[in-house]
Amino acid sequence: MTALGFHEGELAVQRRAGVAAEAGRLENMLGSSGLSHGAARFLASQRFAALTGRDHNGVLWVSPLAAPAGFLRGQEDVLRVSAAPRLGDPLHEIRIGQQVGLIAIDFATRRRLRINGELIGADNAGMAVRIDQSYGNCPKYIHPRAIDVARLAAPASKRLGRATLLGPSDQAMIATSDTFFLGTSHPTRGSDASHRGGPSGFVRVESPDRLWWPDFPGNNMFNSYGNLAVDDEAALLFVDFDTGATLHVTGTAHVRWTTPGAAGDDGAVGRNVAFSVGAVATPAGGHA
Repeated sequence: MTALGFHEGELAVQRRAGVAAEAGRLENMLGSSGLSHGAARFLASQRFAALTGRDHNGVLWVSPLAAPAGFLRGQEDVLRVSAAPRLGDPLHEIRIGQQVGLIAIDFATRRRLRINGELIGADNAGMAVRIDQSYGNCPKYIHPRAIDVARLAAPASKRLGRATLLGPSDQAMIATSDTFFLGTSHPTRGSDASHRGGPSGFVRVESPDRLWWPDFPGNNMFNSYGNLAVDDEAALLFVDFDTGATLHVTGTAHVRWTTPGAAGDDGAVGRNVAFSVGAVATPAGGHA
């Protein structure tokens, strides 16, 4: 069911950040349950997306989807995806009937489109999502890069690894990343996928079970952080776009409010996000 407008968590974070008026001017963006012709054309030209959903145990994860252009086909209120989480991925054989979030990104043009809706079909060949919301995001902090579909879509090169802590190679991957994908959820709105970018190493690893990242100025809607204000479950996806290696982390997160310009406040916005690791999955590549 399509839900219009901001929910209680988003409104609370907007007020705390002092941007309620600015966010209010964008609220109508959230009322679109179908795809415009422009959005459909954009999706049809994309080769990469990130998907947020729950595994068969109900745990939240974010997974990459990569295929040649044309794998995302939107028609009115349904998105058909000719790709699925690869073998070894936490969301492989994802359960239908759940609310999922998807973000498609064109790294070359720095454009992105978010979609939220119900997963109404899924098999090894692809998925279908009935769209509840679709809207664009600001282009900030998207780093241009090439997408190697063959590497990103290849099955896991070795057996899936699971852990409860970040290993040394996991920490090293995070320390050199300039991009990750954030999955959050709301009790009635469902799952959401978003993109976070910054300078290389902007995500700090405090210990094998804790990390944090600074926030930066954005569109002031606070969709992800609004979800965290209501439900602190969160998931992260780090991708090595050169090798196709992925690092999936799930746990909990919360926004920490600080003084603007304080130590570590790289974006000078007076907030950062602390993340506690619950589980780690390394389904592909050689870093694990």
